[in-house]
Amino acid sequence: MCNSEEKKCCCCCCDGGCCCGDGCSCKKSGSFPRLNEPAPDFEAPTTHGVKKLSDYKGRWVVLFSHPADFTPVCTTEFVAFAKANDQFKALNCDVIGLSIDSIFSHIAWERTIEEKLGVHIPFPIIADLSMDVAKAYGMVHPGAGTTQAVRAVFFIDPNGILRAMVYYPMSNGRSIEEFVRLLKALQTSDEHGVATPEGWHPGDKVIVPPPATAEAAEKRMTEGYECIDWFLCKKSL
Repeated sequence: MCNSEEKKCCCCCCDGGCCCGDGCSCKKSGSFPRLNEPAPDFEAPTTHGVKKLSDYKGRWVVLFSHPADFTPVCTTEFVAFAKANDQFKALNCDVIGLSIDSIFSHIAWERTIEEKLGVHIPFPIIADLSMDVAKAYGMVHPGAGTTQAVRAVFFIDPNGILRAMVYYPMSNGRSIEEFVRLLKALQTSDEHGVATPEGWHPGDKVIVPPPATAEAAEKRMTEGYECIDWFLCKKSL
């Protein structure tokens, strides 16, 4: 949509950009990936060398962005991601960070975190000075900041398909514990063909897919599940 602050905006481009000014040239606002479609591939410099999303085929990826290095909220998040890194690894998942800062800034920040807080950052951090990755994933929101990536998190499955994405404002830190929980829920749904209820944790009952026909709905209450009604039934795994 066209930005209301653009006084000379004359039309909107089909890619979501805004045609502004006398020449009506298209001003791109960035794209957003969509769930259950291939996640945008990338090749970018990181603190662990050049990385591509396709390098991680066969593993889950949690790609997360932060507004800037050497900021207090981001520092707490990086410490929490680092402490949870072994949990992600055990779930066949790699963590990748990103901000629109240089490799040198990332390295200096990592060293400061280790020196001051005693926590080593074990995962790569993308240096996205060109903003190519941030734009491909819709991490830059002009209303929140023109050159910083908001707190976005993307869950990408072993086939490179985007399965979940979460956005937070710049002012508030994320719960990394929730991201571990969500990854376990996604993997459980894939393995068993079920859904998970609010607040689900491994060991809790899961939701059976609802009947798709009137005949199946009629039978559902007699199939041995724990049912509130025909459309909401649970079972133990």
